[in-house]
Amino acid sequence: MIKGFIGKLLKVDLSSKEIMDESLDENIAKNFLGAAGYSCRYLYDKIDKDTDPLSPDNILMFMTGPLCGSTIPTSGRFTVCSKSPYTGIWGESNCGGFFGPELKKAGYDGVIISGASNSPVLLEITESGAEIKDASNLWGKGTFETSETLKEQLGNLARIACIGPAGENLVKYATIFSEDKAAGRTGMGAIMGSKKLKAIAIKGAKRTYEAAKPEEFKEISKETNDFVKNAFLSMMMSNLGTSGGLDMYNVQGELPIKYWTQAQWDESYNISGATASEKIFTRSFPCFACPIGCAKKAEVKEGEYKTDGEVEAPEYETVAGFGSLILNSNLESIVHANTLCNNLGIDTISGSSTIALIYYLFDQGKLKSEDIDGLEPKWGDPKPMIEMIKKISKREGIGDLLAEGSDAVGKKFNISQDQIATVYGMEVPYHDLRNCFGMAVTYALGSPRGPCHNSSDMYNILLGIPIQDLGMVMLDKYDDSEEMGKMGAIGQNYRALSNSLIICVFANPEPVILAKIINTALGIDCDIETLKILGERIYMMKRLFNLKMGITPEDDRLPQILLIPKDVGDSAGKVPNFQTIKDGYYKYRTFDTSSGYPSNQKLKDLGLDSISN
Repeated sequence: MIKGFIGKLLKVDLSSKEIMDESLDENIAKNFLGAAGYSCRYLYDKIDKDTDPLSPDNILMFMTGPLCGSTIPTSGRFTVCSKSPYTGIWGESNCGGFFGPELKKAGYDGVIISGASNSPVLLEITESGAEIKDASNLWGKGTFETSETLKEQLGNLARIACIGPAGENLVKYATIFSEDKAAGRTGMGAIMGSKKLKAIAIKGAKRTYEAAKPEEFKEISKETNDFVKNAFLSMMMSNLGTSGGLDMYNVQGELPIKYWTQAQWDESYNISGATASEKIFTRSFPCFACPIGCAKKAEVKEGEYKTDGEVEAPEYETVAGFGSLILNSNLESIVHANTLCNNLGIDTISGSSTIALIYYLFDQGKLKSEDIDGLEPKWGDPKPMIEMIKKISKREGIGDLLAEGSDAVGKKFNISQDQIATVYGMEVPYHDLRNCFGMAVTYALGSPRGPCHNSSDMYNILLGIPIQDLGMVMLDKYDDSEEMGKMGAIGQNYRALSNSLIICVFANPEPVILAKIINTALGIDCDIETLKILGERIYMMKRLFNLKMGITPEDDRLPQILLIPKDVGDSAGKVPNFQTIKDGYYKYRTFDTSSGYPSNQKLKDLGLDSISN
């Protein structure tokens, strides 16, 4: 077995209650690495278009990467992958914290969950083995109480991944909560709920990471750590969290405001990272092996939204979604909304965007108070937002519709798809593409799990940090030529690689450093060209999965609400020529314009020609 991996997966059938070990496929590991890459290649042969994501036939994978548990900065992450119950295509969500390294300490690279239990269960994994246990006493509990209860049983150093009521009630965008972090997008928590799997609890033994070239690996780890620690982005996030750039986004026209219909907002400072740092932040709590510490603890000491001690501070996407998207400048209410979502198990992007759509439709007179349980969601008022979060988790009243997401709301109230900020059925994240045309690629063009701001490096590239070793050159952020489509594709390949190793998107080691890491950790000969091939192969594997699920070129689209020019700010009057960008993307990818499939030659070049569709 190549170094970096344990060489073993835990396979659990919740229907038969059978637990067994499965050897890691070394060929898949060499060609797709770990985490999302390995998971996609593994699941491709076992899931098809007719597989109901919430049925026992669907398979859920928790997977680490070959660097997990090592001293490489930000490498302690894990992914959760499956066919998404929300989009019906590739489902992938990654998470930080300490769960991934603990899984490796217990002797496994990943866990494969199939079948479904008839009653609530938890999976307990220790160095002595794995056991399925009754979890009836935890069913209905929030993620906070569930985690605390299991830590009391296994010890405080046990690591927990669990669902809240939203996952139990099959909210389509339910999350998996782990150590104050969340595998947030694509509804992986709903799959756990459908399988009656309340939690996975792990208590591993002490285990030393084994690199192929220990001394060289130690040197490159230090070099990478110094690089990440001293980067400007790292220093900003270390002080201000991920909302450190919010005021700049407002000035530039990147901040989503009033459900994507307003260019700037005078009250943005009230919810910015600088204000949060001054008013509510108490300390950083970094993930495993992370020198950045972007995640913050917060405390609201008085008022209506007073917290019970420290809670997790909201990240940028959450602040924008529960803040600017509904013109809510009450930072404390956003902290409360974030705490509710974490405890109930709700994705703060899909959840906040679906709720903001209700505010937008109510303001336009397209739905009335009696349509939404008597609520009156007026711009700037956080109280209806808080009530809707609670209703979603219980599927109570209007919450039953909101639990299905924005597109379901649109269908119910006869709203044009062009007026709903979704692509592939999932809500777009909160970086307005009218200010950064490269985001059109990450939201609409083949991003495997649906719209994702982290699926490419376009944001960094267009701010002046090109990755020339990969062929990513500096473009004007308002360039809408075919070249923008090509650059977005290259960035997707690189992110597919990092999401399989797996390292955080905030780390951004240069390709030459990443090649050295792979060489010294895994013992695989790796240069820049190898990186390119690995990344493109992993990306294309996910594209093939989605094509198998039935996507077409018509799904590679943007809603009109994101393409209406703004009237003020840096991006005033600017919208991308999306068709031109799409043409460039398809040409570079060799996608057929009628089917969306890559060319046979491309598949052969990537070693994927043996995969049938």
